[in-house]
Amino acid sequence: MLASPVWAQDPPATPQRIALWADGAPGFESRKNIPEQAEAYWLKPVNDPSVTYFPARPGRETGAAVLLMPGGAHEFLVITSEGNDAARWFNERGIAAFVLRYRLFRGKDSPYKFEHARQDAERAMRTIRSRAGEWKLDPHKIGVVGFSAGGELARVTLLSPPVPAPGKGDAIDRLSARPDFGVLVFPGPLHGEEKITRDSPPLLMTATNDDQCCSQPIIDLLNAYRAAGASSELHMYAAGGHAFNMGETTPMVSLRNWPARITDWMTDRGLLAKWPPEPAKP
Repeated sequence: MLASPVWAQDPPATPQRIALWADGAPGFESRKNIPEQAEAYWLKPVNDPSVTYFPARPGRETGAAVLLMPGGAHEFLVITSEGNDAARWFNERGIAAFVLRYRLFRGKDSPYKFEHARQDAERAMRTIRSRAGEWKLDPHKIGVVGFSAGGELARVTLLSPPVPAPGKGDAIDRLSARPDFGVLVFPGPLHGEEKITRDSPPLLMTATNDDQCCSQPIIDLLNAYRAAGASSELHMYAAGGHAFNMGETTPMVSLRNWPARITDWMTDRGLLAKWPPEPAKP
């Protein structure tokens, strides 16, 4: 029987939640302390936008990082399988992960617009870059991963002109909010103004052919990338519907294994060393 690879089992670092604005989102400071409601896999509402930092497992750090944008129809956030659990998956592969809590414009009685979620995403990218040295991250290897509605937000962060920073702005707001690469997982159809060129950030995209909502948008985006000569890769699976996430619950073997395509693609792009790494010597 073949032995499985063995790595040093250093314990994962403790996640750290970081507010994107110390006093709350500009213009909505009075809502900062409104509590979130959490159930088995989701939370809502979000009034104090933040990222939760999950460091790469000690000893495996690659310097790459991803900003994770959970889905939830812009009504709630699927904070488990599309957020914290996905972050730990990346951590095991040496990739730091940041789970974004962004404002939800379709929530009940929400005062927000999609523009506010975009402000949160762009502020998060800039915040990560502002502390890249502290966290030992390569500032040119910081990407975005978005699921469903979070994929819509990831897409506009990648491909649309940034929205104006809220409030008076600060030194963080002067940094670039553009991700270096993107992974769009069954993203929805919502997007903004786009100008796709040869230099647009490289994209990895996936969905299932029977997903009535979210398969066609990435086919169209693939064609736009091809026309511009930009780098993109699409994995369209035959069946499995929406929300297969990181393959943890689907009965489809191909979908259970699909996350390996992420590390394959990141390795091919020069974002990771060869994966999996060589097993430790006894």
